[in-house]
Amino acid sequence: MCKLRVKNKTRGTVVATEADIADTSRKRRVGLLKHERLEAGQGLWIAPCEAIHTFGMRFPIDVLFLDRRKKVLKVKANMARGRISGCLWAHSVLELPAGQAERTGTVAGDELEFEEG
Repeated sequence: MCKLRVKNKTRGTVVATEADIADTSRKRRVGLLKHERLEAGQGLWIAPCEAIHTFGMRFPIDVLFLDRRKKVLKVKANMARGRISGCLWAHSVLELPAGQAERTGTVAGDELEFEEG
C-alpha cells in the first residue's frame, strides 16, 4: 500500500510521514476502527469525505477537513471516542494522532502538500 508524506506548506512542518489512503468505499468504512492507536508520523487520508465519526474507536484523534486543493478548512483537535464531526465544504479528511495539529502548528487556512513515498 502506498504511504503519503504530508507537509504543511504554510508552516514548513511535516504533519505525517506515513499516512495511509482510504480511497475506496470499504477502506473509508473501516477507517481506523481496527487500529489500537496511531503512532507518531502515521495518519489516514480519507477521500472523498466530508464527515467522520469515532464510534468504536479506541483512541482520540486530530481531524483536518480539507478542500480539493488541500487547504485546511477546519481542525477538530483531540476528537474523543463516540463523536461525529463534519464540514459540508470538505472534499477529504486527514486523521492524525491526537495533538499532532498543535505540535505542527496546523490551523484552518494552512495549505498541505501530499507526496507519495
